[in-house]
Parts: sequence; structure tokens; C-alpha cells
Amino acid sequence: DINIDNNGDAVADVSFQFTFQTTIANPNTFLYNTGPINSLRGDPDLNVQQFYTITMVSSGGTVVLDSNLPVVPSNIGPRSTPNYEALAATGVQSFGTAYGVGRSFAGQRDEGFFIDLGSIFDLLGLREGFNSLHQLAPLPNQAAAGNTDGFNVHTIALQVPISMLTAGNTRPTDPNATNAVIGIWSTANRPSTRVLNTDGTITNTGGFVQVSRLGNPLANEVVIPLVAKDRFNASQPSGDAQFLSFVNDTARNPNFEQLFELLYPINVPTPPRNDLVTVFLTGIPGANQPRNGPGSGGAPTPSEQLRLNVAIPPTPLGSRNRLGFLAGQLDGFPNGRRVGDDVVDIELRVLAGVLVPGFDVAPNNQLSDGVDSNDRPYLSVFPYLGTPSSGYDSPHFMRRTTIREGKGTSPK
Repeated sequence: DINIDNNGDAVADVSFQFTFQTTIANPNTFLYNTGPINSLRGDPDLNVQQFYTITMVSSGGTVVLDSNLPVVPSNIGPRSTPNYEALAATGVQSFGTAYGVGRSFAGQRDEGFFIDLGSIFDLLGLREGFNSLHQLAPLPNQAAAGNTDGFNVHTIALQVPISMLTAGNTRPTDPNATNAVIGIWSTANRPSTRVLNTDGTITNTGGFVQVSRLGNPLANEVVIPLVAKDRFNASQPSGDAQFLSFVNDTARNPNFEQLFELLYPINVPTPPRNDLVTVFLTGIPGANQPRNGPGSGGAPTPSEQLRLNVAIPPTPLGSRNRLGFLAGQLDGFPNGRRVGDDVVDIELRVLAGVLVPGFDVAPNNQLSDGVDSNDRPYLSVFPYLGTPSSGYDSPHFMRRTTIREGKGTSPK
């Protein structure tokens, strides 16, 4: 489900539900495909196929927007998917609504999230420029590693008219309009009971149970502690008061901002961190904080959502700054999230307090994992994420081959 809150009460007003069905034409082969795949429908060589249905749920009722839509298969290689970009383009499906044309896509894409995972999770060992300043284990500065480079992700993408999402079903042009801000989060659900049978089959029964929830990038990973992650994944934004202390009271939860002071010669704001509350739970005043919420003066219910002011015009593609909102581009993260926004560097600096007066100084406003862009270009059109790497010429395989041939050693 992709959920939209358009009145600041932390309850979904519009939800788009995606349900998938997998079919296997010939179960007596191990092959995903038995020849070159040239079509998403009716291709006899595509053995494993998926189709999906999109259903919209709102106060106006439940409407099936489209059904039997094909999922784009994985980019296997030049023999199996010889014209993959053209094949994937046919996976962009259009459907009509009362508010205009919508588009959807489901299938494999290049992983567009760029990060040096190795440095971030090794006690914040930021390699470029900060490694030598690490107070626990200083190491020589070195080039960052884009650990997600060369990987692909299964993607669900949806493009709909703005008026489908806002309160009153209008398209606001004034960023201060009461219905200009929406909150967004996604959830995934699975049947409640899974039984492994002695004959090797699997039986899924029972009602659907929510097992995952995502809004702001890295909010679950960085803000929510281990003890509460499963609870957060099963929760609704309307119940996020239970997680408030993890954001604004670091005495209860030693998060990244405390680690900064422990690991680097840096000062960060003291709790309560109201700046983090606005970024993660209420929206930033004057940018993406809802003005039609149930609280005093239209204040929203504190809840973890990715908020977007739909009336702020987008910066032209060629002029976008990876630091988004921090670079003065009000349409950038944390006001929504453009695919090229460097959310890791933005969040590192926000956690260091750059939105608090007196803390937008070095080194707080210089923190970086050193990975500033994706390894593959994004598309300029929907679904925006780049073409996935093929299994045949995977960058990880090619890199290992180069090491083996160049140095005479076995790949690791």
C-alpha cells in the first residue's frame, strides 16, 4: 500500500493498494525463460510472469484503477533480454481517472539510493575528510565506497494527478494553502500464518498483517532502536506518540547525534531536539508542515511521514543540488524526496543540528559519507530510476574478473 494523509491527522485519506499474482507456464523446467523475451504479454519464452492490480481506497469508496498489468521481468542478459530498455518501457502502464491520466510501473530498476554503508555502520567511520578525526579509531582518509553500486531493486512506481491526493481534490498553487501538504508512507502486508509442509509446499492462510512501514528514508534504520523496530513496522502513523521520545530525547536513545560527539570533535544541540521533531514528525514550518491538522491552529498530529508541499514548483533537472532543502531548494528533501537527493549527507547534517541556530557551522555542515551521486544515470521520464544491470555483465562479477586477471588472485 502507498498511503496519503492530506489533512494532518496521521490517518490515511487515500491508499493505493498493489496486489500481485505469479504464474508459471511450465513448472517442469528450472528456467525463468526458455528463449529471448520480446514481449510482456503472451511471450511463450517468458516462463515466470507476474501481474498486478491497483486499487484506490478513499472516502469516496474503493475503485480498481487497473488490473492484469504486467510486471517487467529482470534484466537477465543479452541472450534472454536483448532489448531490455525497450522491453521495460512497455511496462509503463497508463490508466484513466476522474482527475486525469495516471501511470504505474512494477519491475526491476537500478538501485538509485547511494551510500557508503561500510563506513556508516562501522561506527560512523566517514572515510573522506573525517576518517582521521575519528576519536575512537582514527584511520587515514580514503575514497568512499558506493556499496549499493551495481545492485538492482524491485520497484513499484506510481504517478497520479495531484488533485487525486489533496484535501478537496484541488491542485493548490499557493505553498501556504491549507491543503498544499500531503504525508506519504508505504506499508507491506503478508498473510498472518505461514506453514511449511512436510511435502515441501508452503501454505499461507489468515488475514493480512502489516510487516513493513516506510516514510522518511533511514528513519526506521537510524531513529527507531532495535527494541522497537518490529513494533514500528507493524504500527500506524496515528500511534507514533509512542516513538516520540526516540526523536527528541536522546537520553533514552543514544542515536547518531550522540555518536557524533563521542566519535568526532563536534558539538550537537542538546535535547529536546525539536528540530528533528519537525523533520521527522510534524514537517518544517513554512515548508512542508500541514496547516489543516486537528491540533491548535491547524497543527498536525506528530507522525513519521514523508511530507511534500505539492505547490512548491520543482527545480529544473539541470539545476538540482544534491543537498536539496539544505541548499535552499525548497522542493528537495526533506520536503519530499527527489531521486537524486543525497539523503545520507542531508540527514547526517540535520542530525548534527544544522537547522538549529548556531550549529550550521563546520564540521556539522560538512559531514558526508563521500558518495555524492548514483553510479548510473536516472531517467528523465517516469519511472525515473535507471536501467538495471544485467545478470550477465553484473558490475560485481566484472569487478571480480578484473581483480583475478589483473593480479593473479582468486576473487573474494
